[in-house]
Amino acid sequence: MFITFEGIEGCGKTTQVERLDRVLEECRIPHIVTREPGGTRLGGYIRGILLDRDHGEMEELTELLLYAADRAQHVAEVIRPALAADRWIVCDRFADATAAYQGYGRGQDLGLIRRLNLAATQGVWPDLTVLLDCPVEVGLERARRRVLAGASPAREDRFERQVLAFHLRVREGYRRLAEEQPERIRVLDATLSPDRLHEIILRLLEPYLEKRESLGKGR
Repeated sequence: MFITFEGIEGCGKTTQVERLDRVLEECRIPHIVTREPGGTRLGGYIRGILLDRDHGEMEELTELLLYAADRAQHVAEVIRPALAADRWIVCDRFADATAAYQGYGRGQDLGLIRRLNLAATQGVWPDLTVLLDCPVEVGLERARRRVLAGASPAREDRFERQVLAFHLRVREGYRRLAEEQPERIRVLDATLSPDRLHEIILRLLEPYLEKRESLGKGR
């Protein structure tokens, strides 16, 4: 089972990833929690380049190719081995983020992004994507408070510092992706309380948890 969490800055992905991690631990389901960019050692270096506020001169194509490189390493080193070992994967951002941010947000060619994602993912795609959707102003204010509280590295805010119009395009991009793939991408209201969101996410996962339990009993 491969689950991804997506959404604009400050939508609450990390909180829900952490809560789901605890549930899977309690259920004794073998799993990993990972993220993009930065889910591998090499990816950590790429993350530093991509998110550092001092790299404002980065070309848009450079940004896109760095995300593809991070994803290729991540899939080969982490995701495919975990799936082969029958472990669940919970990932904070994946290929949809590139379509939303670099495609709709930056205006990069969506056909090129699809081709790069196909190559980088080696055909591996999430079983379920949880899209936490909230107004841009709400998300950016949450992200700002998170940095001020020290919960996020202060220098990793290159995207938070983009103009409002960029974030509006990203949110719209995510919503379009969800309209195109409603069976995989489930849109949740990220203005709900963390507790309420957690309950809804667990309900979405009930069929997969029950299937896992029935398979375990059959062994």
